[in-house]
Amino acid sequence: MEIITFIAKKLLWLIPTFFGITVISFTVMHLAPGEPMALQANFNPKMTPEMRERLRRAYGLDKPLYVQYARWLKGLVTFDLGRSFSPDRRPVWDKIKERLPVTLLINCLSMLLIIVVSVPLGVAAAVRHNSPFDHITTVLVYLGYAAPSFWLALLAMILFGIKLEWLPISGLHSLMGYSAMSTMEKVMDWARHLVLPVTVSAVGGLAGLSRYMKSSMLEVLRQDYILTARAKGLPENRVIYRHALRNALLPLITILGLSVPGLIGGSVIFESLFAIPGVGQLMWSSVMARDYPVLMGNLVIVAVLTLLGNLLADIGYALADPRVRKGIEGEQ
Repeated sequence: MEIITFIAKKLLWLIPTFFGITVISFTVMHLAPGEPMALQANFNPKMTPEMRERLRRAYGLDKPLYVQYARWLKGLVTFDLGRSFSPDRRPVWDKIKERLPVTLLINCLSMLLIIVVSVPLGVAAAVRHNSPFDHITTVLVYLGYAAPSFWLALLAMILFGIKLEWLPISGLHSLMGYSAMSTMEKVMDWARHLVLPVTVSAVGGLAGLSRYMKSSMLEVLRQDYILTARAKGLPENRVIYRHALRNALLPLITILGLSVPGLIGGSVIFESLFAIPGVGQLMWSSVMARDYPVLMGNLVIVAVLTLLGNLLADIGYALADPRVRKGIEGEQ
């Protein structure tokens, strides 16, 4: 019952939070300079002020901002994200759903790579604190954390794609001969195309999470129960991986939940650089075209993933540490 009450309270807070996110996003988006019809009107010498006004009415931009938001929110309640302002006038959800699996695949692979590498690296650095291994990994991790992702992507493309010609630098699969490949060959072709995007998108999160893991592990290793376990003569591996690691992982649950929106936001950069037809590339093109419905649809997806990540982090933390849910109930 404790955990059910905890989850119910968290779910109730998601509604006003999501509403606030959409209000701020919608307002800031429409306050930005430029309008969707600018691309059609500015390069058309025959465009008159009357024609421009008709375009504004066709897009619904002649209405007050609160009316536009109310209309958009009404559609959202019925799971209708509207239609794109682009000439094809396709439904926004159709545009997003055909690209969302690609972005989710890349980000799930990136998250898996981050966890698989950062946790053992952080534990090893904590166990070998102040050793040459710790110093070397610290320098490398800080370099990876400080380096801009677009710069790393360009360096990787130049080195592995152009100089060494080991990996492709754009798209999801080969343009020539892909349809004639067998299933295994297609999987391998996809894997080769995803190596660079997944690795580049994981570098920043890997660097940060490994430092958090090291810090958390060092704090746990100083606790009295760890000293007691060692005093009892328990094997060091059992002390590290059974007693210390379990408790050191608790703060990482929250950090992993908070890292989900960062990965989605970062996909805008590497999907544009690697020409990957995902949600990030769609978001970038909608920003440049002032395609408000598509941009708001993308922001809704990011907001939902952000709130869901936070919720899962809170639930995981409460399940791992009963003091969290009991403490919150006590405050209530």
